Amino acid sequence: MRKKKSITLQDLSRESGLSVHTVSKALRGLPGMSEETRNHVHKVAREIGYRTKDQERAHAVERIPLHPRKPLRFKLVIPDQHEPSDMILFILDGLQEKLSEYGHSLETVTIPYQLESSGTLRAWSDMQQLEYCDGVFITPMIGLKQEAHLLQYAIPRVLINFPGPEAKVDSVVWDVGTAIHQSVRKLLSKGHTRIMYIGNIGTHRGFVLRWQSFVAAMKTAGLPVDPQDHMTSGLNSPLSWGDQLVSRLQQYRPTAILSGVHYDLVWIYNACSRLGLRIPEDVSLISVAHAENAFVPELSRPLLMIRESGIRAAERMLWRIANPHLPYEHILLQGGFYEGTTIQSTKSRIL
Repeated sequence: MRKKKSITLQDLSRESGLSVHTVSKALRGLPGMSEETRNHVHKVAREIGYRTKDQERAHAVERIPLHPRKPLRFKLVIPDQHEPSDMILFILDGLQEKLSEYGHSLETVTIPYQLESSGTLRAWSDMQQLEYCDGVFITPMIGLKQEAHLLQYAIPRVLINFPGPEAKVDSVVWDVGTAIHQSVRKLLSKGHTRIMYIGNIGTHRGFVLRWQSFVAAMKTAGLPVDPQDHMTSGLNSPLSWGDQLVSRLQQYRPTAILSGVHYDLVWIYNACSRLGLRIPEDVSLISVAHAENAFVPELSRPLLMIRESGIRAAERMLWRIANPHLPYEHILLQGGFYEGTTIQSTKSRIL
């Protein structure tokens, strides 16, 4: 990488293939361009090491060295029960992008999801030499006991999840609460008042928050929510769960569905197909999905800042190392909304 002082706005313009004027507008957050163009400028800036004066001032204020004296070693902890999900891959991509700017390294390690004995986690920590790394990033889905074990260490930690009550840790996470409110408001604006929520609400803090946000958003609109009208149980037995969903759809007769958990999507389409319902002609659909769905590329969805949470978590880790005495901070990243083609205004036909 070239030295920071040798990199100019003209260099960034040449590397990005855009005019100096466009590059300058992108860096200053001014309107008049697509998000794709803006993201391209920032990506190239990160790759060649260009920083604005405001960015350099921000680093100075937060006491984060632009050129650390030695590279640091961090660990990203994920559950061992499955292959890494797209969510984990997005987080990992964001973390690596930001940490590599400073020459730091990141190792991904899996933590046992099933605990065979009380000493399982201690043995795992000893094997991973957790106490000797410079910091730990903790992802969602690892289990409450595993999370509590990691939070007891004195090394810098950043939770990429919603923190539990009185959690003594910095946290960064995409704002699913606002995503649900955005989704409900979008459906209400299309005339939908019979909105059915589908998604497990009892497994993770983020899932619970989604349901609570749905109830709050409906209440704000003056619409009551009876849990019996919605599907909030886990997908333990897909076939029987699918039958229950068909039955619930027949009973409640919604004009719109809000899927709070992305992996229910295939079963929602299956249930609607069994009932002869078309999306969105007969029932509108919004799904809280991690990213574009390859099978439904025009799926209407709130945009979750997952990769951006990885970037922000890396920044928060470096800030915590530089400021160990300051209070813990909890950061939510809010995204926009992708209109897609799976929602439309209410029609006369309902279930």
